[in-house]
Amino acid sequence: MQEDRRALLKGGRRYICAYGCARAWATLTFTGATAGAGVLDAAPWSFDPHLTFDLAFIAVSILLVLLFRRFVPLNENRVVKAVSFGCMAAASLLCVAAAWVPEASFALVIAGSLAAGVGYGLFLLLAVEVLVTFSLLRIFLFLSGAMVLGSVITFFCEGLVGIQAQAMLVLLPVLAAACLQSAYDHVPAADRPKRGVPKFSYPWKLFVLYGLYAFAYGMRANQLVAGAGRHSSASTFILMAVLFATAYFASKRFNIGLLYRSPVVLMVCGFLLVPAESLLGTAASSYLIAISYSLMSFLVMFLLFDIAKRLGVAIVAFMAVKNAEQLLQMAGGGLTDGLGALGLPASTEALVVTVVVSVLILAATVLLFSEKELASKWGVSILDTGGLIERTAEEERAAERVNELSRTYRLSPREQEVLALLAAGKTGRVIQQELFIAEGTFKAHTRHIYEKMGINSRKELFDLLGISH
Repeated sequence: MQEDRRALLKGGRRYICAYGCARAWATLTFTGATAGAGVLDAAPWSFDPHLTFDLAFIAVSILLVLLFRRFVPLNENRVVKAVSFGCMAAASLLCVAAAWVPEASFALVIAGSLAAGVGYGLFLLLAVEVLVTFSLLRIFLFLSGAMVLGSVITFFCEGLVGIQAQAMLVLLPVLAAACLQSAYDHVPAADRPKRGVPKFSYPWKLFVLYGLYAFAYGMRANQLVAGAGRHSSASTFILMAVLFATAYFASKRFNIGLLYRSPVVLMVCGFLLVPAESLLGTAASSYLIAISYSLMSFLVMFLLFDIAKRLGVAIVAFMAVKNAEQLLQMAGGGLTDGLGALGLPASTEALVVTVVVSVLILAATVLLFSEKELASKWGVSILDTGGLIERTAEEERAAERVNELSRTYRLSPREQEVLALLAAGKTGRVIQQELFIAEGTFKAHTRHIYEKMGINSRKELFDLLGISH
């Protein structure tokens, strides 16, 4: 049953505020165009501290990939929380100091970028531990809502200068840390992450898929127009506002499976428009590429939450790997820079980029349309069921029974789909519409299912499934 819309955001406002403030802070310091409270705009040096921020962010993510069992739950570890907040606060103060001591600005900003990468990397992992305690629908809403808030805060703060801008750099991490601690304090003790971590294997297809998109995006990241990007940008605001509104008002009709396959179309269209930028401008291709990558990043994160909740795995283990894949985005940018350094003609460079991206998108397409393992091995069913509303315990048991009977009687994939819809109590006409099959085809599938199971009626089928209708 759908949660009361008026209560959907209950318990999540603190989280939305925490994550939104942190994202805005990261954009305003070292991941956006207005880095370091305007210090970099007039800097007498050309080094981009975004590089050192990314290296520190990746390093702390890899460290948690290797040692997460020693530190989880992170929100119960005072050292981790102190390091996260301390590094974010220190990064802000170093940026402010660089504005007041220009002769030492280079050393101060580099030190600040390293501290910011460590602090923000740990903060994101602390935040996901809080978020995983909510239902899937609320996770979707809170994630998208926080990204919308981050974009809004960034928009208003980018217009600030001098003392006002510097004050916001100091205030935002304080607000983020305070709101996140408050959000965790309000999580019931029974729902908080546990210390023990069961044995598990990583959903490598999701990580490979995200890595392909990160590399492709990295190849174009430095050429995107203002307003397009993966952080708190205009493109992020547009995408996340649409996702939030759709999930809030139409969660039952929201098709996650269709959404999951959309990024490949957007990415292809974006890169196809690159050769025509001399005629059409760069805005269309930039926004399509940025939205594609942001959407894939969001959906992979959401699916990792689903898997972690089902298996009781510490979400930190999954999210640390995803954060570490930022390295692949850097590699994509490095490839483009390398091609530029070779002095190749612009047409040749564009051809090489097109070929590389075509291979990446082809590989991503293969992964996108072969996600059956996500359902069979990891229990991810939202790609098929579509809506964000979680199934009841009875529906979960019925789904498990469908999978068990399908294996026992060796049903074909299509027969298993028909069986699942029959188990849900749907009529023949509805099943035909959902699967886009003719009445005769539906009857043939039903007959084959009955023959393989040795039954003659839907009542006998329900008896086998252990459900009452």
